[in-house]
Amino acid sequence: MVLIAAAVCSKTGKAIISRQFVELTKSRIEGLVAAFPKLMTAGKQHTFVETDSVRYVYQPLDTLYMLLITTKTSNILEDLETLRLFSRVIPEYCRNMDEADILDNSFNLIFAFDEIVALGYRESVNLAQIRTFVEMDSHEEKVYNAVRETQMREAKNKMREKAKELQRAKLEAGKKKSPSGGGGGGGMGSYGGQGGYTASTPSSESTPAEPPRPAYSPPVKTSNKAMKLGGKTRDVDSFVDQLVQEGEKVATTVAPVKTGQTGLSKPSSAPQIQTEAVHVSLEEKILLTAGRDGGLQTMEVLGLLTLRVQEEKVGRVRLELQNTENKAVQLQTHPNIDKDLFRTKSIIGLKNPAKPFPLNTGVGVLKWRLQTTDESAIPISINCWPSDNGQGGCDVNIEFELENLILELSDVTIAIPLPHGVGTPNISECEGEYTIDTRRQQLLWQHTIIDQNNKSGAMEFSVGGNPDDFFPVTVSFTSSKSYSGIKVLECSEVDGGNPVKYSSNTQFFAEKYEIV
Repeated sequence: MVLIAAAVCSKTGKAIISRQFVELTKSRIEGLVAAFPKLMTAGKQHTFVETDSVRYVYQPLDTLYMLLITTKTSNILEDLETLRLFSRVIPEYCRNMDEADILDNSFNLIFAFDEIVALGYRESVNLAQIRTFVEMDSHEEKVYNAVRETQMREAKNKMREKAKELQRAKLEAGKKKSPSGGGGGGGMGSYGGQGGYTASTPSSESTPAEPPRPAYSPPVKTSNKAMKLGGKTRDVDSFVDQLVQEGEKVATTVAPVKTGQTGLSKPSSAPQIQTEAVHVSLEEKILLTAGRDGGLQTMEVLGLLTLRVQEEKVGRVRLELQNTENKAVQLQTHPNIDKDLFRTKSIIGLKNPAKPFPLNTGVGVLKWRLQTTDESAIPISINCWPSDNGQGGCDVNIEFELENLILELSDVTIAIPLPHGVGTPNISECEGEYTIDTRRQQLLWQHTIIDQNNKSGAMEFSVGGNPDDFFPVTVSFTSSKSYSGIKVLECSEVDGGNPVKYSSNTQFFAEKYEIV
C-alpha cells in the first residue's frame, strides 16, 4: 500500500485537515480533495472511487468524510483496514465530530496520523499504542516539572534554614563577646559544628531575622577532645558561608560529606572521559514505586541517545546500534532520521545522506520509553520487614537482590528513614557498609558495586519506633550498562562505510526508586 494523503473533508469537498505522506503542493491536495464529491454516484453504496491517477477510499463520519488518497496499485484490503483505524482514531479526540471540533484538535489528529502511517506505508500499531505515543511528550513534561518544583522547594527550605542558623550563630557570638570579650572564637566554632550544611550557591536576597529567643549558652570548651566527627568540616563551611553573607567572593569546592560513625563519603560524580570528534552519549533513568508488601505500582524507564560531532570532516556518519530485545520498549527516532533504515537494520542515519550532522551540538537522535507493572522487570528488589519487639521499638530486617543479572550497579545507597528522637540504631548484622545521616534522620546502607557476583545482601538493626516509620525506603545507584540493552556497535562514514573513531559513554541511574 502506498498512501498519498489522509484527510478529513466536508461533503462539499472542503479539506478541514490533511496529512500528506509524499511530496505534494497545497494546491494539488486541495484539488484532489475538491474533486472527490463529484466522483460519488448518488444512490449507490461504495467504499472507494477511482480516477485515472488515484484511488479514493472513504468512510462517512456524520456530516464529514474520512478520506484516504492512495495509488491505484495499492492493496484495497489493506486500504480498508487502514481506513477503519483512522476512523477509530478521530472519535478519541473529537466528541462532536463537526468541523469546529476537528480544527480544535487538529494537532493531536495529525500526530496520531503520523503514528499510523510512515512514508506512505502502514505501521503495525493499534489504538492503545497510538494513544500512548501521542501522550508521551506531555507525560515527560509532567515528570520534569514535578522534579523541578521539588528541587526548588528543597533549595528554598535549605536557604531559610541556613539563614536562621547564621542569625542564631551571630546572636550567640555577640552574647559571648559582651561579658568576657575573649571566648567568642571558640563559641562560634562550636556552634558552626552543629549545622552540617555543605556550601551552596549564595543568594542575593536577605531573610528577615527571627524574633529573639531565650538565650542558650553551651558550656565554653577549652579543648577539642570532645568534638564530634566532621565538626571541623562544618566549621569551615560555616565560616565560608559567613564570608559570602558579608559580600566576599569565595571560590568553593565541594568536598566529600562525611556523616555518622564510619565517615564514608557520598559517591562523587564520574570523571569526565576524553571525547573523540564523534561522541555518543546514552542516558537512561528509571522512576519506580513498589509496595512494601510486594507488587510493582509504577515503573518507567526513559532513554535518550545523543550524538555530538566536533569536526566537519566526520559530519556525515552513521551509527550501528545493538537494538533492544524487549518488545515492550517503545522507540522513537528524530524526525530527520531515516526511520526505515533504523527499523530494518538498526542504523541511525539522516534521511538526506548528503547532509552532515550539526557541528558542536548534541543532537538527540533516538529516545525510548518502557512503562510496565510487571514485577519481573524490576532491576533490584528491596524487602524491608520491620516488626514490633514488644519493648517500644522495632527489629528491622532488610535485604536486597539483583533481579537483572546483566546490570552492574555502582555506588548503591539504600536509605531507610529513622524515627526522630529515638537515638542511634543498634546494628546487629550488616553486609556492606553503613552511615547514619543525622541531619536527614536516615540510615544509609551503602555498596560500592552490586552485580552477579554480589547480587544479594541483608542488614538487621533495632531502634525505637513503629513499623510505618521506616518507609518509604529509597534507592540510588548508577550503572555503565543500559537497562534496555541498547548500545553503539560501530560508527562509519556514509560514503564507503569506512569506520570512524568515536567515543561513547553510557549512564543508567535511578531518578526515583522507592518502596512505600
